[in-house]
Amino acid sequence: MELQTRCPPAPDSLNVFQTNDSYHDKNCSNLENYQLVSGLSSWQIILTIILAVITLATVLSNAFVIATVYQTRKLHTPANYLIASLAFTDLLVAILVMPISTMYTVTGKWTLGQVVCDVWLSSDITCCSASILHLCVIALDRYWAITDAVEYAKKRTPKRAAVMIVLVWVFSISISMPPFFWRQAKVEGELSVCEVNSDHILYTIYSTVGAFYFPTLLLIALYGRIYVEARSRIFKQSPKKTGKRLTRAHLITDSPESVSVSSLNSKAPDLSSETGSPVYLNQVKVKVSDALLEKKKIMAARERKATKTLGIILGAFIVCWLPFFIITLVLPICKEACWFHVSIFDFFTWLGYLNSLINPIIYTMSNEDFKQAFHKLMRFRCTC
Repeated sequence: MELQTRCPPAPDSLNVFQTNDSYHDKNCSNLENYQLVSGLSSWQIILTIILAVITLATVLSNAFVIATVYQTRKLHTPANYLIASLAFTDLLVAILVMPISTMYTVTGKWTLGQVVCDVWLSSDITCCSASILHLCVIALDRYWAITDAVEYAKKRTPKRAAVMIVLVWVFSISISMPPFFWRQAKVEGELSVCEVNSDHILYTIYSTVGAFYFPTLLLIALYGRIYVEARSRIFKQSPKKTGKRLTRAHLITDSPESVSVSSLNSKAPDLSSETGSPVYLNQVKVKVSDALLEKKKIMAARERKATKTLGIILGAFIVCWLPFFIITLVLPICKEACWFHVSIFDFFTWLGYLNSLINPIIYTMSNEDFKQAFHKLMRFRCTC
């Protein structure tokens, strides 16, 4: 989502933030003169390579997620359709937004004209908002699945997933469209800045709250409830009676070749102690182990993995987008009292774009079915 301060254009252009004019004009003039004389500097070339690698990695990772879901029948479920839709949205960010943003970030000047500017800004705001809102519908789907498993299993259909996806895009478009109703007059001459006019404070609050702050609070609340509900279900599944034991019996005879081994579930309160020590009875060695202990270990491992996954999802999302949306909300309010270097805007913008690369990694690596299908797809590609 683009909301940055570039070199000042003509007086009637789409200037977003006002800064220290004399300082900024001098820096921009020097930068433009340097670029005209020497072309791209070495750091600009390095920056171009870095941003191009990020863009390419985002395209490939999300494309593989979509291909994995499409080719693996086992993954044809409503929950995975939502993940595939998220990957498609992030793929659009990588294709429609990031390449042009790379050029704009490196050169610091817009050279593609008014029409491309309009299309790029609309794609930027819409796709980034849709990517964020997809995280919310995925969290809602998981929340309903764990808190109302029986009833929601009947409602969890591809049609319901499609409706959720459509709502995401409708709301995302509603966030990106308002600025184009109050666009200023077309710039006479060459357009040098392509930014959203944030003079309308109400729209700035509406867009930032709708695209980030409300989704963030919703994600925190949903994943918090999911974590609490998962833990409570684990404790409820633990039986109160400890008489249930998993026993392994070894029949001892005089001949070493006639040893037989069997496993059975039995009530054996008189044959064992709580420590699981072996008991000898009529030449039968019965080794008693506590099945509950093993079950609790497995559940604890799953709980730790689920907690780690939730933490990574929330942490990555907040780290990537929070700095950008703080500046986006604060600068139009404080105006001349605030000033940030253009490089800070560029860094925070690309940090937000980076979330489109992190999303497919998190949502696939935390799912065993996805990992297996992804590895099969990779082996298939390699053998072709």
